[in-house]
Amino acid sequence: MRLTVLGGCGAWPTAAQACSGYLVEYAGFRLLIDPGYATLPQLFVHHPADAVDAVLLSHGHPDHCADLNPLLRARGLAGTPPPPLPVYAPHGAADAVLALDGRHMLAGTYDLREFRPGDRFTLGPFRVGTRLLPHFVPNAGIRLTTPEGVLAYTGDTGPSPDIPRLARDADLLLSEATHVHEVPAADAPYLLTARLAGQYASRAGAARLLLTHLWPGTDPRAAREAAADACTAPLDVAAPGLVVQLGSGAGAAAPGRDGAPADRTGGSRP
Repeated sequence: MRLTVLGGCGAWPTAAQACSGYLVEYAGFRLLIDPGYATLPQLFVHHPADAVDAVLLSHGHPDHCADLNPLLRARGLAGTPPPPLPVYAPHGAADAVLALDGRHMLAGTYDLREFRPGDRFTLGPFRVGTRLLPHFVPNAGIRLTTPEGVLAYTGDTGPSPDIPRLARDADLLLSEATHVHEVPAADAPYLLTARLAGQYASRAGAARLLLTHLWPGTDPRAAREAAADACTAPLDVAAPGLVVQLGSGAGAAAPGRDGAPADRTGGSRP
C-alpha cells in the first residue's frame, strides 16, 4: 500500500501547499481521499483524471472536498469520458460540492455511495472501517486494511478516545494536527494539537505518524517537535510529493517542504 500526499494544509491552500488530499494505491487500485482545495494539480503530477478508481471523503468541508468538482469536470468533459466515478461520503457531505454545477454538467460522471460514520464496507481491494469523530460537521475517521498493511486517517477531529481505537496497531496514523500546542478555546472540542496527535499515536501502538492539516503558516518543525515529545515512533509532516510505503519495502521518500529529510524507517509491523 502506497500513500502519496497531495496536500496537507488546513483551512485554505498556500503558495507551497494544497489542502488535504491523499492518493492511496494498492493492487493497481487508486483511491483518492479528501480532494481539498488545490489538490487536483498535485494529482496531475502523478496521474490523469481518469486514473482515479474511487474517491472517499471524510467530511464535507471544502478544504477536504472542493477539488472533487474539477476532477469530475476533467473526467466528464473529456473526449471519451470514463465510467462514473464511485464517490463514498458521509450522508450529505458531498451535496454542496456536487451542486456547484448544474445537473447536466456532471450527469454520468459520478456514482454517489453514502455511508454513516461507524459503517464498514469494501472499497476496491480495501476493507474500510469508519468511526464518528468530533468536528464542526459529521466527520468519519477512516481505517483502510489490506493484507499488507493498515492506514488510519482521522479526517478533522477533536480529542476523542476513539482515535487510538481507530489507529490500533496501524502501520500509519495520518492525523490532523491543526495547532502545535494549544487549540483556541472555542475550537478545542473539534481540532487537535500536534502533541495530542503524538500521544494518540503512542497509545495506539501505531508504527508511524504523519501529521497533517496544519494551520497555514505553521512551522512544520515545531509540529514535529511537539509530536515527538509524546511519540517515539517515526513521524513526519504531510507535504506535497511525500510518499509513504506501507508493507513490504515500507519507508518514506521525497523531503517535505520544510527541507527536513524524510524518515526512511520502515512503517510495517511484524
